[in-house]
Amino acid sequence: LPAGGVSLRLCSTQVAQEGINKPVIDRIIRVDHAGEYGANRIYAGQMAVLGRSSVGPIIQQMWNQEKDHLKKFNELMVAYRVRPTVLLPFWNVAGFVLGAGSALLGKRGAMACTVAVEESISDHYNNQIRTLMEEDPEKYKELLQVIKQFRDDEREHHDIGLEHDAEATPAYSVLKTAIQLGCKAAIFLSERI
Repeated sequence: LPAGGVSLRLCSTQVAQEGINKPVIDRIIRVDHAGEYGANRIYAGQMAVLGRSSVGPIIQQMWNQEKDHLKKFNELMVAYRVRPTVLLPFWNVAGFVLGAGSALLGKRGAMACTVAVEESISDHYNNQIRTLMEEDPEKYKELLQVIKQFRDDEREHHDIGLEHDAEATPAYSVLKTAIQLGCKAAIFLSERI
């Protein structure tokens, strides 16, 4: 099974919507879909610049996991009848530019971007896990399983970035802070629009 053992089967039927907190679930699935879409575009940008370098296979491996994540959220959007954010065309361009731009700083720059983004996303997933646990852990069991697995994958990507000298990037803390502010803005907007 891809994505750390989470089933990625196609959802041909809708999820029983009885008793779920539809606004919360809509917000979670919409923003997670947008985030995984953006992550795919970041890795596409990094591969465009560094794909043939020594770090190319590592970036490709992380990108492959992100592709599995996006596929699963595409399925969940259909199953829960959630509309995507209208900002996807913007995230398409912004994600690619961020990925390519950070990769133009070299391997360390790409890894610094990975650390910043994946830390933001895993923190965001932790917040969602807390929300769903407070709502009803049994009712949201499948969604919790997916989010926990994907959070763990994002933490793994974060750690890979650190192992590949992300912190040695010039002005690392400034770059990391700027990227994480952008992530927070993207999360805020994608949940709502």
